[in-house]
Amino acid sequence: MNIYFSCSLIGGRTDEGVYGAIVDYLLAQGHRVPTAHLARSDVMALEQAVKPAEAYRRDVQWIEEADVLIAEVSTPSHGVGYEIALALSLGKQALCCYQQDVRVSKMITGNTDPRLTLGPYPDAAGALRVVRRFLEGISESV
Repeated sequence: MNIYFSCSLIGGRTDEGVYGAIVDYLLAQGHRVPTAHLARSDVMALEQAVKPAEAYRRDVQWIEEADVLIAEVSTPSHGVGYEIALALSLGKQALCCYQQDVRVSKMITGNTDPRLTLGPYPDAAGALRVVRRFLEGISESV
């Protein structure tokens, strides 16, 4: 499966360990993750070389080509919110996972789109369980 992984960059990197665990899990399961570099600690240096218009075109294309979107939304991010909305508008399934003790935007938690799955989790292992259940649900509906 081609999975667009979305997470905060400019908003903060405190959840980088969870980002890495999710991406490592997805790759180990044989999924294609064009945004895997977002989970790496050197992502800011990598992305600094990309012009805004180029990043926009690239990311929109990756979302268009993706089968699903998985977003870690514990840290607020304009870009992540935009990517989620774009994926849903394109008819894609999306998972928004987040630490269960963190306040998440009501634009996410109040969204009743049946293609959007919310996944609160207690720790990194819990995040992987949420991702696994989401992907199993996608597999069953295909």
